[in-house]
Amino acid sequence: MIKTSTIEMTTAPSLQAGSVLCAQIHEYNQWRETLIACIDAYSDWLALRESTDSLQDLRLYDIKQILKKDQLVLAFLAEFSRGKTETINALFFSDFNQRLLPSEPGRTTMCPTEIFWDENDEPCIRLLPIDTRKSADALSYLKTNPNVWQKFRLDTSSPTAMKETLKELVKTKEVDLNTAKKMGLWDESDPSMQRMLKEKGVVQVPVWRHALINYPHPLLKNGLVVIDTPGLNTMGAEPELTLSIIPSAQAILFLTATDTGITKSDMEIWTDYVYKSASHKLVVLNKIDILWGGLESEDEVTALIQKQIQSTSQALNLNAQSVFAISAQKALVAKIKQDAVLLEQSRIGQLENALAKQLITSKHEVLGRAVVTECANMMKSSRKLVQIQANNLKSQYMALRQMQKDSQASYHDILERVVEERKRYEASTLTFNQGSEKIKRLGEKLFRHLSLGYLNTTLAQVKQDMGESWTTVGLNKSMRTTTRLAIELAQEINLEAANIKNHADNLYHLFWSKHGFDKTEAQMLSMTDFTLQITSLEKATNDFCTNPANIVLEKRFLIRRFYLGLGVQIEKIFEQASADCNRWVQDVLGDLKSEINAHKNALDKQVEALMESHNNADLLAKNVADAEKQFVKCQEESNQLDAVLLKLLASTKLNPQPLQNEPLTPTAPPSKPENHPDYFATTVVLEAPIITLDK
Repeated sequence: MIKTSTIEMTTAPSLQAGSVLCAQIHEYNQWRETLIACIDAYSDWLALRESTDSLQDLRLYDIKQILKKDQLVLAFLAEFSRGKTETINALFFSDFNQRLLPSEPGRTTMCPTEIFWDENDEPCIRLLPIDTRKSADALSYLKTNPNVWQKFRLDTSSPTAMKETLKELVKTKEVDLNTAKKMGLWDESDPSMQRMLKEKGVVQVPVWRHALINYPHPLLKNGLVVIDTPGLNTMGAEPELTLSIIPSAQAILFLTATDTGITKSDMEIWTDYVYKSASHKLVVLNKIDILWGGLESEDEVTALIQKQIQSTSQALNLNAQSVFAISAQKALVAKIKQDAVLLEQSRIGQLENALAKQLITSKHEVLGRAVVTECANMMKSSRKLVQIQANNLKSQYMALRQMQKDSQASYHDILERVVEERKRYEASTLTFNQGSEKIKRLGEKLFRHLSLGYLNTTLAQVKQDMGESWTTVGLNKSMRTTTRLAIELAQEINLEAANIKNHADNLYHLFWSKHGFDKTEAQMLSMTDFTLQITSLEKATNDFCTNPANIVLEKRFLIRRFYLGLGVQIEKIFEQASADCNRWVQDVLGDLKSEINAHKNALDKQVEALMESHNNADLLAKNVADAEKQFVKCQEESNQLDAVLLKLLASTKLNPQPLQNEPLTPTAPPSKPENHPDYFATTVVLEAPIITLDK
């Protein structure tokens, strides 16, 4: 068993990682667990009714896995020496009672670092050698190959040993100019590189390309992932950071420093990677402790800080409320030494509160809406089937009761009516099966557009057009070509999807007009996300290609790597679009198919009950009682599902919407008479239904 007692929180929570931030991340974890519990309850409900199917089971499992693996990703972006790593230590790891990540002057993380917790692995740090930059393999691929990483175990029982192990993050080595160029790490505009090359004939580069830290911290256990990205050069040298890793973050913290102001490189990071790319961003003005000269009064210091906030917000064209002035170093010291006054002076509490709000709000907006909408739609479909079953039981009960009153006179009329309905239903079912097969064939044609074979052919042609030039002009042109082809593809898919929807709508209309089903239309397939993601990549490519720093011969290596990174992202977009289209084709007739099966089973049971009950008064009475019993069971099952659905909706920030415009709780007696055809369907959805069958 791993010992953690040495580094567990030994100080008051209010002086450790911000209490509001901790509470919000804990709330996020509970929210995920509530959603998972709702899905489990729904799965159990389906199993008890024996109404689940393999596709639905698989989708519910997938959604649960998405929730279990989902993370709150927070990315830190800044130029060197802005106190970024110290801010991470102060915000999240002050319980370590010293610096967890190296952040002393001259010793800061040299490679992009992801900090998280995976319970399936031991506490450790995995490091990717910088030499892997010589290969064409994408970072996302290398993450799936453990053999290329070097692993160092983290001894969580010894803070000293952990600190020593984590010093690996700051290691550098010296290489010749040609090697630096091959790895895409030579920057001729960097004065320090030029000076070292002139003095020693070598260039200093990081030993490691990427770091993964698996650390059992409470915040990380609740799903937080912290990404530390060191310096403008690193950002430019690793395109996957800007194409995939950073865009996946729920919030971005951009750090500047009081002692440097907004420098040219700060503005490059802000303009190229933050301002237009991140929907949730905060600016941290660090090192305000340099303003505590000792001669100024507290009011004068506050005025100076406010002036710095205003000038920073104006320079970055951002609302001043999104700029937070702090002293990360003093905040860390205050938390370790339990100095409440110093902690207040550091002003880190305001940042923690805003950060908590940004993270949770972003996650509720994206994941919550997607998961709740899909699961709620599934539950509403199941709820509708229960109502159909209840309506059919009502019809069966009324027919059997009529036979009890006048068995000989009514039996043949009732049976003839039910048999005739079944014949008409079977004819419609035949039409449905034929239409379903046609939709299946159209769907297969639609899938071919999104196949990886088609994509690989397209990318291969684009690469051939580029040749070996690997210029920004060629890269930009190739991405514009890819975007144009993708948009044309999306338009073609939309046309074919509209054709499929038209066939589906005809079937929905058939069962509405002939069999009294609800008047419904099939959902339309949307390729909006697909085109938005592709055009977003085009914009990122254009920004990269128009950056003056990349329009030089020495950047050919980087241009090629950027192109390969684009290929990885485009493939992911195509895979997701293909999965979405596949699910849409399967679901476009899903509800109707379920309703048809439910109605057919009810007709079969009704005919069987009528024939069994003919000339047998005891069996007739038994079937009447069984129909009533099954109806009560339907009401109970409907109530159980309503409870799960309400809990699902209540667990989100979304406003619950009325279900099919029907009340979930009775507010007044039904206005419709019992013989009205809609009366029974309305009463069955109430949380406390009353048996309304005629006695």
